[in-house]
Amino acid sequence: MGSLYLVRHGQASFGAADYDQLSPTGHEQCRLLGAWWRERGQRFDAVFTGTLKRHAQSLAGIAEGFGEDLPAVAMPGLNEYDSEAIVRAIHPGPLAKPTDAETVKQHFRLLRTGLLAWMRGEVAPAGMPTHAEFASGVADALARVLAGGAGRQVLIVSSGGPISTAVGQVLACPAESVVELNLRLRNAAVTEFAFNPKRHHLVSFNTLAHLDHPAQRGLITHA
Repeated sequence: MGSLYLVRHGQASFGAADYDQLSPTGHEQCRLLGAWWRERGQRFDAVFTGTLKRHAQSLAGIAEGFGEDLPAVAMPGLNEYDSEAIVRAIHPGPLAKPTDAETVKQHFRLLRTGLLAWMRGEVAPAGMPTHAEFASGVADALARVLAGGAGRQVLIVSSGGPISTAVGQVLACPAESVVELNLRLRNAAVTEFAFNPKRHHLVSFNTLAHLDHPAQRGLITHA
């Protein structure tokens, strides 16, 4: 059996003009993950990422802690959906920037509703693929891991949408469950699949063993 580790990017810049940048906290989350793997003798035979800046920056943080370069193949199919486009598809009016607890809750309530509508084909968010096309990109990435052969150790650095979609495909989850998995994923969290030449099997979901120390609990974030 091989092992596939799917890592959600570190904390990005939620509420900023450019979300697609790691915060200092996000970099440290990823650096600590790489160091945790290094201490345990982990190896990687292949690495894949999406093409977003936060994916590349997260991998750079992991590599820094790991103490080795981790050359990666970038795959657009591992990119995140556009959450603003999702929200606008169901709420075309003006919305305040999510800067306090209430506006953050409102954002995620709308995102949950918008994601379900997109997944059911009820809306077509501007500039985005259909959900079927999005899911196909994730399935292609999983198939590429299987095609590389059993027994390998593979790392994917991506986002909550593709990772929850991958889990949903492996477990045959309904859309509602995939959305809930998506919204529960923490920054720099690890989801592990075991795989043989035919299929993937879920081993663990959304784990943060590298932050399991009282001094690092403040580094646990969701956005």
